[in-house]
Amino acid sequence: MQKISKEFQQKLLHTKVLAFDADDTLWDCQSHFDNIEKTYIQLLTPYAEEKQISEQLFQVEMRNMPLLGYGCKAFTLSLIENAVEMSGGRITGSDIEKIIALGRSLLLLPATPLEGVEPTLARLRDLFDFKMIVFTKGELLDQENKIDRSGLRHYFDEILIVSDKTSDAYETLCKRYGILIDELTMVGNSFRSDIAPILELGGNAIHIPFHIEWQHEQMETYKHAHLLQLERFDQLPNFFTKE
Repeated sequence: MQKISKEFQQKLLHTKVLAFDADDTLWDCQSHFDNIEKTYIQLLTPYAEEKQISEQLFQVEMRNMPLLGYGCKAFTLSLIENAVEMSGGRITGSDIEKIIALGRSLLLLPATPLEGVEPTLARLRDLFDFKMIVFTKGELLDQENKIDRSGLRHYFDEILIVSDKTSDAYETLCKRYGILIDELTMVGNSFRSDIAPILELGGNAIHIPFHIEWQHEQMETYKHAHLLQLERFDQLPNFFTKE
């Protein structure tokens, strides 16, 4: 288990808000998107090579992100748009219907808590007096429904869903609770969204990588005095207890 400095330990002990990412931190999400993409690619192989389909789909997603944001609905629209482009407009109505069904299935992904998540949240809730919140990005209704399907809602004081987790979003979060940035600790799997922004502001971050990661979220990780790297979710409580 990672050793941390006494200074960082004290910062963690003074946490007033412990914020958790949702997708791929509390439950598996990306593997469902990857499986849908594999099925989608097979549907489009009459029009292009698999690698080309995947690469072009990512470009379409990035092009649409400023208007559509993140989530299943944005992904589904990008699937359809890419299919029309890759096929030169020859994609059939029947295949478009299949693509819509693929996207719709993502709205019902199980959101089963990852191993160790629920007992750890229960322990944190029982042992410590900081506020526990979900702070995640995506489409409002989709994320709320996943929270409900996960059965984890009652462990949190609040569920906050934003369009993107920018530095401004973290600053707004601190203002919402009337805390300083170093009284906020963020837990998540994405270094790009959950870790780097809050470290740049002077807050605390706990990185728990997931075994797969969306291409858009990938970035080179780095060490930081206020960063804790964990292998398992159930290691969390150990760092909020005085030795």
